Amino acid sequence: MEIMYVNRQSLVRRAVTTLVTVVTCGTLLGVSPAEARTHDVTHTTARIAGTFPGRAPGGSVTDSRTWDRNGEKEWVRHSCASAKARCDGELEVPLDWGDPASERITVAFAWLPRKDLSRPAEGTVLANPGGPLAALPNVPSLAEALGPVLDRQNLLVVEPRGLGKSSPLLCPELDLEHQESVSACAAHLGPRAGLFTADQAVADMDAVREALGVPKVTFYGISYGTVFAQAYATRYPRHLSGLLLDSVMPTGEGGYVTRPIRTETDRLRVACQPSQACRRLQGDPPDAFARLVRHLRAHPDPHIRPLSLMSLTSSLSLPMVGREVNASVAAYSDGDPLPLRRLVQAIDAAPTMPLRAAQLAGFLAYVCGDSAFPFERAASPAERRRQLDRFYAQKRPFQPFTIADLGGSVFGLQEACVGWPTYRPSPPVPPGAKYPRVPTLTLAGDFDSTTPAEAAEVTRRFPGAVFSRVRFAGHNLTTGLPMDECVRATMRTFLIDLNALHGTPRCDQANYRATGSFPRVVKEVPPARGTGLAAGERRILAAAFATVADATARRNPLRSPLWLTREAGLRGGMLTFDDKAATIRLRDVRFVDDLTVNGEIHLNGSGHPGDEATAKLDITSTDGSHPVRFSWKAFHATDDITVTGTLAERPFTGAIPQL
Repeated sequence: MEIMYVNRQSLVRRAVTTLVTVVTCGTLLGVSPAEARTHDVTHTTARIAGTFPGRAPGGSVTDSRTWDRNGEKEWVRHSCASAKARCDGELEVPLDWGDPASERITVAFAWLPRKDLSRPAEGTVLANPGGPLAALPNVPSLAEALGPVLDRQNLLVVEPRGLGKSSPLLCPELDLEHQESVSACAAHLGPRAGLFTADQAVADMDAVREALGVPKVTFYGISYGTVFAQAYATRYPRHLSGLLLDSVMPTGEGGYVTRPIRTETDRLRVACQPSQACRRLQGDPPDAFARLVRHLRAHPDPHIRPLSLMSLTSSLSLPMVGREVNASVAAYSDGDPLPLRRLVQAIDAAPTMPLRAAQLAGFLAYVCGDSAFPFERAASPAERRRQLDRFYAQKRPFQPFTIADLGGSVFGLQEACVGWPTYRPSPPVPPGAKYPRVPTLTLAGDFDSTTPAEAAEVTRRFPGAVFSRVRFAGHNLTTGLPMDECVRATMRTFLIDLNALHGTPRCDQANYRATGSFPRVVKEVPPARGTGLAAGERRILAAAFATVADATARRNPLRSPLWLTREAGLRGGMLTFDDKAATIRLRDVRFVDDLTVNGEIHLNGSGHPGDEATAKLDITSTDGSHPVRFSWKAFHATDDITVTGTLAERPFTGAIPQL
């Protein structure tokens, strides 16, 4: 999970491009809303300080390995170790691994034995889906992603301490958008919260591993899970078989997570470069974007807030945005505001993660304790604020935006952590740690908040590691649906045989070419080339196809804005998205002013780029009305699209240039 930098009125989820459904607070955080209302820290401490003989509530198995008050270990195997099906268990561990006689807390875990029990396990995957949020609700998606890996390997998911079912930290009135709420939560939890960090959490994970009798694990981390993976690898290298790092969050020289504070306008160039039409636009994409920001500062547009414009640069992994943003900026500069206004409106409508929840206390404990920010950890909140303000003034990290553009203030994780005390040094990776030589695969997307270059630098710390850049991909490449088959196959191949990869895996999610223009009338549309079409019909067909391509871009199978079930046509009419039927319906849609399209687009429901799509349309232009039927390979990155069909009952085959 990532959170972008925004003003105090609108702290939103950064990774909007991966969000396809609205999730409830309880589902997302692993604790029900009722629990969030009724539990406080006192209840939690009283509950976890005792012992847990027999079975825990809900039928989960408690641990049979404990620590006595003198710190002596009792080496009794956990009962889940002999399970033949999924076993949900708990283990008592010290609150402070540096003091085995300290208070006891419980950590929860899920153990999924391999499917083939007729032979010994070939390995165990220790997985963390990131956040840092509750991990156990993600067990089904992790298991689905791993697929055949689990035929002969076990899966272990340990809920990080302080989250979900693992002795959760709770602040009933916590609201991340308000600094006073964050400070009150920190005071409520006290110094104890300083022990809910990655360095302690990976010790819990290793204790669970040992209690289950697992000699070594392959750590599979996604997003913040890669922080746990780096911490585990450098602290428990003898217990590690391999590493799979999906969407790396880097750690710096001091061992803390580094969180770049920046806009991402350089990525505009990445989206544009493969497209001939986009490369023909005037100027370098980041420069053109900066000129637009300056223009809107001098001439505000009530339909485009600077913050919304900023969100576009961090949403490029959504193909709709990557395809259209550069041409939309150019169109606005040429006096056509509609494409950019439409794009901004679509992103503004995206659902956001709930930021008011008792369970987010655990999230803050990790983020603030594990990370390095532009202020000193030992400084007072007032001094931290001054240091952060100096950083903003001197570095201007939001360029081409100013703080004034963003409403006079910003509020991101760095602001939230200003008022969160750091009671002890807690780098996830020990300073000066030696990185183990184990098989390691890193997957990095072009449009992730961590650049491929930054992810590659982390990869190089592991001797012999393999780095794979996935073109046009975003954050979290290995779970969720629809899933890129190349990425998933690469992941599974690596985990089944850690030495199977030879060379660099090359996966590519660039299944579109960025558009270079938004024509306003039919005569501005480049004509189709081909047989069976009269000269005048070639532009009409090309304009009709441009209307269809614009609509289908909103249902790209890799990532789509599924929150848009209806959207106005660029210059009129209405699009309706029926995802169950894999159909887009067009009613009086005008992509250009002088051509109206009615009908349906069928995407065949396969979800695979390059599969055939069909359109059945009635188009009306200045030349009259025409029935059009055609098919083409959708979501295929090429500068010309081959279309076959009929126009006014006459067959044709045409090559249509990408706009």
